[in-house]
Amino acid sequence: MITSPGGRPQARVRHSVTGMDEQRERGPGGPPPARGGPPVWRHGPVWWNSRTPEGTGPRLPWPTTLALLAFVQIGSGFAGDGQPDRVALDPFARVLLLLATAVLLLRHRSPATVAYATTAVTLVYLGAGYPYGPVLLTVAVACFAAVVAGHRRAAWGAVGVLWAGHLLLAHWLYQWLPPGGDGASPWSGQLVVAAWVVAIVAVSELGRVRREQGDKERAERARAAERRADEERLRMARELHDVLAHSISVINVQAGMGLALLDSDPEQARTALTTIKAASKEALGEVRQVLDTLRAPGEAPRAPAPGLDRLPELVEQAGSAGLTVDVITQGAPAKVPPGADLAAFRILQEALTNVVRHSGSRHARVLVRHEKAALTLRVDDDGPATGADAGGSGNGLAGMRERAAALGGTIEAGPRPDGGFRVTAVLPLTAPRDGEARTAPREGQ
Repeated sequence: MITSPGGRPQARVRHSVTGMDEQRERGPGGPPPARGGPPVWRHGPVWWNSRTPEGTGPRLPWPTTLALLAFVQIGSGFAGDGQPDRVALDPFARVLLLLATAVLLLRHRSPATVAYATTAVTLVYLGAGYPYGPVLLTVAVACFAAVVAGHRRAAWGAVGVLWAGHLLLAHWLYQWLPPGGDGASPWSGQLVVAAWVVAIVAVSELGRVRREQGDKERAERARAAERRADEERLRMARELHDVLAHSISVINVQAGMGLALLDSDPEQARTALTTIKAASKEALGEVRQVLDTLRAPGEAPRAPAPGLDRLPELVEQAGSAGLTVDVITQGAPAKVPPGADLAAFRILQEALTNVVRHSGSRHARVLVRHEKAALTLRVDDDGPATGADAGGSGNGLAGMRERAAALGGTIEAGPRPDGGFRVTAVLPLTAPRDGEARTAPREGQ
């Protein structure tokens, strides 16, 4: 729960980078999308689509099945005209062609059963002496659907049954089946059938491989999107930590000073309260800037990201907390990339905040060294450590290391041999090489 200024608890509001989806779906000022009731036809009638909403299974593929039915019926008529030695198409043949095509409506729900069903109807059709033709296409479509759906054995079994059944019809059962007086088919004709069977299997396997590749790519894109969301949450958490830790530390020190001097030195206590007001205003501004990233993608930031150009402000804020800071700049200042500029500011901010919180020294030294390929930062204090806790989370050093690592840089922090504490950061000014971290902070960019 979050507590309001008046002390009343308020409900926690959870923001999400992708939380604008529902708003975009319903439009500005529109009602939220319905969660129940009849389905909305976004892509045509329910019975016309091959897929249903999630959880209801695939719909019947009416468009492709109807198109295939027309092709098989018309094409078989033309095929019969070119095969006068076969039995002419009659109503029974038309019914068989209709059955062989109609069963394909279920090819996405029961692909294995449909593969064997189309094979059986096709064998009956050929066994009745009707002409060869588009009827074989129904077996091809059924086997393709079975292989793509993962039922490879069923598809191979169906084309094997078709080939074996045709072999029996053409070289043994033809004596008892129409057309009368028909002889055995030449063995060369079986090579054509075998080639057709191999083609069905090859095309089906190709479709299966392409579908698996598509599924793999979609899964990889989903994982990449999830990683980006995690990185964005981590970045925002790091920014909020750095902003609040520094400002609240200053407020904590000034509040203690104001309480101590409230009776003995009211004017100094007033100065402490003024510093608290300025620090809290600054913190609110920076928190608002970080939270602006929750707006719709593509909008420009309302304020530039902080960088080394704001180092004097940082020194002034530390001075208001009773810390004297000497800044030494070495080398010719060069243009620092935005990510490195923000990281440098946050590292210096966190290092000075740690001096205010944990060091008994009221003096710190900051070194900023500009080099051609890197930016070196160093913060020293004379100590000793006080062991006091000004309300920090204890994640300051970890946050500094994460910022440096995101740019391919390094952080060294530890006690100095002569006492005190030193933080040294080296930030490269070039893009990290392949394999190195690439998630640089992007506040305000």
